[in-house]
Amino acid sequence: MNYRLLDYFPGIDTFLSMDPTHALIRLFLILLGFLFIYLAYKDILDPLIILPMGIGLCMVNAGIMWMPGLVEGTTKMSSMFLDPMVQTAEEHINAIQIYFLQPVYALTFSNGLIACLVFLGIGVITDLDFLIASPALSMLLAVAAELGSILTFPIAVGMGFNYREAAAVAVIGGADGPMVLFTSLYLAKNLFVPITIVAYLYLSLVYAGYPFMIKLLIPKHMRAVEMDPLKIAKVPRGEKLAFCVLAGTVLCLLFPVAAPLFVCFFLGVALKEGNVPRLIKVSDEVILNGATLFLGFTLGCLLSVDVVVDPKMFKLILLGFIALFLSGLGGLIGGLIAYKISGGKINPLIGIAAVSCVPTTAKVAHKCAHEVNKKCFILPYAMGPNVAGVITTAIIAACYCSIISKLP
Repeated sequence: MNYRLLDYFPGIDTFLSMDPTHALIRLFLILLGFLFIYLAYKDILDPLIILPMGIGLCMVNAGIMWMPGLVEGTTKMSSMFLDPMVQTAEEHINAIQIYFLQPVYALTFSNGLIACLVFLGIGVITDLDFLIASPALSMLLAVAAELGSILTFPIAVGMGFNYREAAAVAVIGGADGPMVLFTSLYLAKNLFVPITIVAYLYLSLVYAGYPFMIKLLIPKHMRAVEMDPLKIAKVPRGEKLAFCVLAGTVLCLLFPVAAPLFVCFFLGVALKEGNVPRLIKVSDEVILNGATLFLGFTLGCLLSVDVVVDPKMFKLILLGFIALFLSGLGGLIGGLIAYKISGGKINPLIGIAAVSCVPTTAKVAHKCAHEVNKKCFILPYAMGPNVAGVITTAIIAACYCSIISKLP
């Protein structure tokens, strides 16, 4: 048999065999993975999800080789990581025997379990004090911060997406990664991979991007408004436990399509308020961190060159930016209204915390306030609209899933 030198280096062989444009995109993705790793190492972007995503991104695009095709005797370019395009039960069984990440994808991603596990962990680290003490303010700010989740829908339809796809994209405006994952699986499984990737890429950039919006739109003297955390009424643990049980039950009754997410979130809150330390530790340190690790790594591995060259990818990138920009803008507008109504006693930055990337946007609001006034400690106040944003995003996603899924 005649062997070429490149037969011993199939990764390089696939590079040279690709269309030049695709090869350049593949190289760009590898370099982008390196950049993500660097930004995570420098703590510029959230390392918890960006570091594993960067590792997966650069290595899945480096590790492309010739694999057997679906038709016997044919070959295709693929990696040994996973194949998200399998459909039939037979294809799933075959894929699990070949791709090392396929079991993780099939058993946790394609059914939404990974989103539920993340929600369980988020519930364990969630503080309900300000939400229960000031429910009206928290919910009104959360509604204002859903501007992107609402307005992105008609924009996406105008850009050529059908109603189901547009609704799945619009949920990016809620800045709730598990919710985006869950909704896209329910409404637009064909776009699940690119929508989820775009959502998590942008959610990771929120930590770096929203401070610029805050500094551009909110004057320093407003950012510096002090809010005494000691003035937040302390809510007894029993009341918080009762609230999460009742709220969870009512929300599941009204929006059963999102019940798996509601039950996992409020289960996490119940474990915290019910003071079950062993389960709290497992949910936080093992389930949340483990689910986030596999979430970031698997998303990085899904971002291969064939996904990026999809003609809809650029539109999704643009729509993702529009959704999160509008939601941030809506949150700040809500915060400014609260500032005016309160006579300047409410720091308007708690409005952007209602964009429900828990607890990232609450930390962003607190950090931006603390930068201009070292005495300013608004994090406990920001957590109220932050948690309320989780609830409003889930409600909007449930409405989309219930109503849009019935449309032709």
